[in-house]
Amino acid sequence: MIRIVSVALLSFVLLAGCSSTKMAYRYADWGIVWWVDDYIPMTAKQESRLEQDIRDLRQWHCATELPRYSKWLTQLKSDVRSGDLSQSTVTHHQEQLLSFFPPLMERARPAATRLLSSLSDEQVQQLASNMEESQKELEDELLADDPEQTREARAERTVERVERWLGSLNDRQRETVNAWSEGRGQQTEIWLEGRRNWQQALIDSLEARNSDGFSERVRYLMSNYEEVRGERYQQMMSDSRAAMAGLMTDLLQQADQRHLDHLLEQAENMRGDFDTLACVGEDTENRSS
Repeated sequence: MIRIVSVALLSFVLLAGCSSTKMAYRYADWGIVWWVDDYIPMTAKQESRLEQDIRDLRQWHCATELPRYSKWLTQLKSDVRSGDLSQSTVTHHQEQLLSFFPPLMERARPAATRLLSSLSDEQVQQLASNMEESQKELEDELLADDPEQTREARAERTVERVERWLGSLNDRQRETVNAWSEGRGQQTEIWLEGRRNWQQALIDSLEARNSDGFSERVRYLMSNYEEVRGERYQQMMSDSRAAMAGLMTDLLQQADQRHLDHLLEQAENMRGDFDTLACVGEDTENRSS
């Protein structure tokens, strides 16, 4: 629940359709409030405070972080045009993308701490119950009775995400994705296990939400989330990052010109949206929407 405050803005911007990036960014704060409200029925005071915190976070993010994203996309376009699609280049862009998260998470930590420390006993119980229900729903959705079906579903999800940037994959690329998924073993199971571990650590920490050390506990959960999720998760993530860089390198080297053109178009549209987004107040946004 902590990470939604810090990650949602970035997710809305980077995963939204290029034509709707501005709209998604404009309403990202309300999306976060609705998400939290799905887990915890908040009081009017909590909701008002969170909305203000999210507005402040978005203003900082727009002024400070969006220029970094734009610069990254410019470099990505340059590398694609030059044909520099080696694994070292792909790994560099992967590391650059991952580097966007820590500043956002740290900036969001005070807001997350304020919200979590304000929860009543009843709200904590509701949070625990709703997270457990969400976990079970995810397990039902992502885990098939047959491991082969789980791998096939993982491959299809990967294809959908890749096609967001490259367009429809060719047969060779699809075979590459299928082989990659086959080699990921129990990745989905370990991811779900780690998610459950982190949620339990959050609930345990909320027992001390009124103590002086709670803020540091929140910092630990946000900064060391892979460690909190367990050794199997840490190893899986390390392996997964390397495997994903290898997959993307293979897909780019197997790409037709139409795939590279699609990638350039997506990157340019998103970069243009980042460059033209105005860091304006809520009233101005409402008048222009």
